Amino acid sequence: MLPPSYLEDKTNEELLELYRQEGKLEVKQALALRHLYIVKTIALQMRNVYAGTLQMEDIINEGVIAIMKGIDRYDPERDNKFETFISRRIRGMIIDLVRKNDWMPRDFRKQVKAIEDARSALERSQDHSPSDEEIADYMGMDIRKYRKLQRMSVMMNVLSLDMITDDEGEHQSLQLSSGDADSQPEKAYLKGESRQILAEAINSLKEKERMVISLYYVEELNMGQIAQIMKVSEPRISQIHSSAIRKLKAYMGSER
Repeated sequence: MLPPSYLEDKTNEELLELYRQEGKLEVKQALALRHLYIVKTIALQMRNVYAGTLQMEDIINEGVIAIMKGIDRYDPERDNKFETFISRRIRGMIIDLVRKNDWMPRDFRKQVKAIEDARSALERSQDHSPSDEEIADYMGMDIRKYRKLQRMSVMMNVLSLDMITDDEGEHQSLQLSSGDADSQPEKAYLKGESRQILAEAINSLKEKERMVISLYYVEELNMGQIAQIMKVSEPRISQIHSSAIRKLKAYMGSER
């Protein structure tokens, strides 16, 4: 076994070379620990992507495994700096974990209905419109989960209207047309089967299209941020988004 001081005195590059030459587990573990900060940093940067689906501890645990595998696959003659190489793998790992989980909770509609019922109950018992915090507290729900469900509901509303009103298939606005929920045509339209059809349409998309739709409408990231996460150009993200909208519109149109 190598003495700890021997490893501590080595640079990251020297440890990588030492591992390539000798393949010792203790060298690999030392390298993984030195780069754990990358996992934690990216986990914080991307927390809005996996919030409500995964815990940060899950990301960090999977990230350590990704680093260990990355050490074996890293080739300094072919790849970029190890830090850059492993950062991309960590981001890809997080995206893969999110993809493996449904973008929408299975009981999404039930939860949204419960939120609407809680809002109505609070409105009857007090003389003002309840805040997000009051509704979440009434339901015993984490405020972050509550707000994510709200964003997902808005996404369903916006997408459904875009399917019908936008002939070019481009998203025009994330804002609803009125601050009064009862006076919004969206609320009247998006009842019953419409949401079910839209959910089915989204699930029929390719993985990258579902990811862009979710990151853009649910997580409220802009095209540039999504491009960084998915490691493609911003124009490519725009193309994927437009393609997804066209497919959703076609699906909705065929089901009406």
